[in-house]
Amino acid sequence: MKKYFYCLIILLLAYTAHSSAQIEQKVEVFNLEDVRLLDSSFRQAQDLDRRYMLELDANRLLAPFLREAGLPQKAESYTNWENTGLDGHIGGHYVSALSLMYASTNDSQIKDRLDYMISELKRCQDANGNGYIGGVPGGKVIWEEVSKGNIKAGGFDLNGKWVPLYNIHKTYAGLRDAYLYAHNEEAKEMLIKMTDWAIKLVSQLNEDQIQDMLRSEHGGLNETFADVAAITGDKKYLDLARKFSHQIILQPLIAHEDRLTGMHANTQIPKVLGYKRIADIDGNKSWDDASRFFWETVVENRSVAIGGNSVGEHFNPTNDFSRVIKSIEGPETCNTYNMLRLSKMLYQTSLDKKYIDYYEKALYNHILSTQHPTQGGFVYFTQMRPGHYRVYSQPQTSFWCCVGSGLENHAKYGEMIYAHTDNDLYINLFIPSILKWKEKNTEITQSNNFPDEASTSIIINPDEAINFNLKVRYPQWVQPNTLKVSVNGTPEALSPGKDGYITISRKWNKGDKVVVEMPMHLSTEQLPDKSNYYAFSYGPVILAAKTNADNMDGLFADDSRGGHIAKGPQVPLKDAPIIVGNPDQLTTQVKPVEGRPLTFKLNGLYSEKYKEGMELIPFFRLHDSRYIIYWPQATEAEALNIQKHIEAEEQERIILDRITIDKVVCGEQQPESDHFIKYQESTTGFTEDIHWREAKGWFSYQLKNENKIAKTLYLKYFNKDRACEFDIIINGQVLVSKSLDGKDGDKIITDRLIIPSVSTGLNPLEIKIIAKAGSKTAQIAEIRILSE
Repeated sequence: MKKYFYCLIILLLAYTAHSSAQIEQKVEVFNLEDVRLLDSSFRQAQDLDRRYMLELDANRLLAPFLREAGLPQKAESYTNWENTGLDGHIGGHYVSALSLMYASTNDSQIKDRLDYMISELKRCQDANGNGYIGGVPGGKVIWEEVSKGNIKAGGFDLNGKWVPLYNIHKTYAGLRDAYLYAHNEEAKEMLIKMTDWAIKLVSQLNEDQIQDMLRSEHGGLNETFADVAAITGDKKYLDLARKFSHQIILQPLIAHEDRLTGMHANTQIPKVLGYKRIADIDGNKSWDDASRFFWETVVENRSVAIGGNSVGEHFNPTNDFSRVIKSIEGPETCNTYNMLRLSKMLYQTSLDKKYIDYYEKALYNHILSTQHPTQGGFVYFTQMRPGHYRVYSQPQTSFWCCVGSGLENHAKYGEMIYAHTDNDLYINLFIPSILKWKEKNTEITQSNNFPDEASTSIIINPDEAINFNLKVRYPQWVQPNTLKVSVNGTPEALSPGKDGYITISRKWNKGDKVVVEMPMHLSTEQLPDKSNYYAFSYGPVILAAKTNADNMDGLFADDSRGGHIAKGPQVPLKDAPIIVGNPDQLTTQVKPVEGRPLTFKLNGLYSEKYKEGMELIPFFRLHDSRYIIYWPQATEAEALNIQKHIEAEEQERIILDRITIDKVVCGEQQPESDHFIKYQESTTGFTEDIHWREAKGWFSYQLKNENKIAKTLYLKYFNKDRACEFDIIINGQVLVSKSLDGKDGDKIITDRLIIPSVSTGLNPLEIKIIAKAGSKTAQIAEIRILSE
């Protein structure tokens, strides 16, 4: 009988002989193969995800790996991010997703596809001859440069390539998951060989050089290297994991300092997964505590009602969420994918149900909502801006990071429904499913129509009568002393223990039935900065309203670099309906619609268009429409003044957006990557949540002028702290030389410059900002080309 390590907790046990001190594991989650979903929204999402996986062409995903290994390609690489610098990253995600889906379904087609991916990647590894597997364009050259200490790192590039460390992390994670979830022994050997390659890569580098390299986004490489240590029991891989732990992020967290504002959110979260993983293996309490502090900071201070975080991919100030409301680039799905992974880790070593409360919130309201219910596409940004909409990927056009994590998200819904100790079975989530508790020779079936009906039924079927404790989570959204439990029809008088679970201890016989009733109620959730924006929830479910389906340009994405952004017209915030009433009485304006579960009518709106009220439904069921999640609140006297203020604030921006052909927000990862940034001696920063880029050398972007109607170049920048001199160049010609005195402080400056006729008919327009000798450029925040 073959012996497999089914999950990371088992790997921890394997490591015991090699590490004397570990973070105590208080509870284990079940293997995905032990849980099968029954009919529900989650099962539907899983089925759609499986279909999406099989619609993808494995040979096109493998093309970058074959190309870089010098092998003939069997098909052309996919487009979008897969042929513009991040080649191969979806291939790694795909291997993980197939592994998770196979564990969750035992589907033979999925297994065949996974085995094919592994066998082809093995051919690439053999051809490379050094353990490396990757689709990074020109990867061999840059890895050779890095190994010799020739490191040129920026936030989102390394030696001129788009986040190559982040890219290969997906391959590492895919091989790991193929072994852990699909028991593929070949993947294990490939993973170890590739990790040996990484050891050699940095063997001649000192700590400062490695930390400099880690300024470039690198995913969770420290986590996967720690996993290899657990798989093999070899300390050298844990040493490698520590080397790949970014200290500039870790040290403030150890000191309980929140320095996250302005940082690219999903660059940091995977690093923390690694800190936690290393802490669990070697018993490092300070790293464990740092991971917990990070989670608390992000979840409690930086997350919105759906459980997501960030705006424009970056952490916004904790005391100002105005940009979250204004932006069309709301919480990123990848962030929540990784926050759920961190929640799982922290739960297993703490048994603190707050991690499950968050997990449930984010699972229903963000993750489940990010898949189209019929097309099956995935969402990148979930906007909080009232009246905006989301964009969905398509299998043959869209290869964003959130497609990769999206493929994984909907393949592992069974991972946290149940957990156990030696004699305790924890019911964490109320998702219809069947559990095989092999150690107890017991099958548990959970059936319900939750959340439409606020109850769940649990049937226990042991092979023989058996004693154990059934522990049911008392959700934070259930009011005290209202949850009810019956066993075989007899009510039980039970209260939650200190762990937040209801405990039923008895000898269980075949067919024993437990029914749990969990009354739900309406509540509001204010933005974390305590500004006057509120979302409504019913139980764990965030409610939202459809507005209309007008002008939802690019609803199903094409293969353009910015196709993941909903760029259709923005509804002016002044037109957003305002809830008129006192904050503590807002739920009184929401009434259930008879005969329609989880459907409500919101009344009392200050809006000519919606004066008769709006219908609220679960956000995870709202698709193909513009929507509202957060509502501005005011008293009747305040409402008119608020609308006037918003209108004045937005008028200039609306006019500017109307004549904008293309724009790049400087210093932010995705806008810069989408505009093919190049630079020398350039750095980024932010002032009052406005990101910028400056240079001692130069930086450039390519802006699209597809209709060749550009007339004006628009720049937004800071003139502060110091004098500076620089040139602004369009397609190789100097447009203007600027000389600034540095005396405007934090005031934002704007310039509009006429584009010479020789350039107006060109596409793209390369905009280059270059410092004069001995000077720097200004801190440039935004560049646009305008039609007027």
